[in-house]
Amino acid sequence: MSSTESTAVRRTALDALHRSLGATMTDFAGWDMPLRYGSERDEHTAVRTRAGLFDLSHMGEITVSGPQAAALLNFALVGDLAAVGVGRARYTMICRADGGILDDLIVYRLAETEYMVVANASNAQVVLDALVERSAGFDAEVRDDRDAYALIAVQGPQSSGILKSLTDADLDGLKYYAGLPGAVAGVPALIARTGYTGEDGFELFVKPEHAVELWQALTEAGEGAGLVPCGLSCRDTLRLEAGMPLYGHELSTSLTPFDAGLGRVVKFQKEGDFVGREALAAAAGRAEEKPPRVLVGLVAEGRRVPRAGYAVVAGGEVIGEVTSGAPSPTLGRPIAMAYVDAAHAAPGTRGVGVDIRGAHEPYEVVALPFYRREK
Repeated sequence: MSSTESTAVRRTALDALHRSLGATMTDFAGWDMPLRYGSERDEHTAVRTRAGLFDLSHMGEITVSGPQAAALLNFALVGDLAAVGVGRARYTMICRADGGILDDLIVYRLAETEYMVVANASNAQVVLDALVERSAGFDAEVRDDRDAYALIAVQGPQSSGILKSLTDADLDGLKYYAGLPGAVAGVPALIARTGYTGEDGFELFVKPEHAVELWQALTEAGEGAGLVPCGLSCRDTLRLEAGMPLYGHELSTSLTPFDAGLGRVVKFQKEGDFVGREALAAAAGRAEEKPPRVLVGLVAEGRRVPRAGYAVVAGGEVIGEVTSGAPSPTLGRPIAMAYVDAAHAAPGTRGVGVDIRGAHEPYEVVALPFYRREK
């Protein structure tokens, strides 16, 4: 690959369609992606109250197959992937030997000896390289399938009804974090009940050549339900309200899962060794003895919006740092996620502020998530 090819922006199979809809495009992790089609607030509200349609084809799919696929993933990742049933999915992480988080992942068990690992777009190559390296000695194949899939998500309270009109698949029996093969508008798909919005919804993995046909079928089926196309901007405010971490903000190689409050994803009881076990056991012990900074929610008393990297202060001292911040369309006020010292992490803690350009703006500490849908 030449240097010009390696820096070229990648386009999804839906690129021309996004442009025909007037989308504002942006470079995200080397992909040209829709940021918004109109008002990001309207798109956000549509997902919370009706339904939204997303192109997520920038995500990185990696297939792991073979007799020792489960054993390889148990060694390479922190979770117990051998315990995942066929047709189910698991949220997990891949860590360095020192316990630092390389990426957070969703892993689908497609068959007894076949898994699909879905990595964040910005980390897909890193995850692929790590899995290939860690596969040495295992009877398993690691395959880069990023070009084999387009990924379309329909999210929101009306998503199930919209999808039901296009498929005979048993959506009522499809649990959260599960997937099943089926046809949607005649297009073969892996239908997964997953998402990054805090709402009920589905992610549809299809061949790139079927993406436009499927998008148009979903658009037509959703017209009466208020479905709108949605960009990455509202996806970010939706996941922020739902308290979901974003790699590069709440998660990084400088943090272990225990530092991020996600130690539950590390399964020490699984059989065999795994990359980072020793370092993570030490991190778990440290977290029990001296709690690390805690990821909390902050709700503004005023109107000024906090951004990643802003200092969290109390009594004139820096007690933490904002990792993500934005206006919340649902709450009607600016919100943020931040790592703060444990002494200031209890919901309702007073006297906490965010340093916004030299002014200490008052914020209330709240438990995450900011928003939880009614079941």
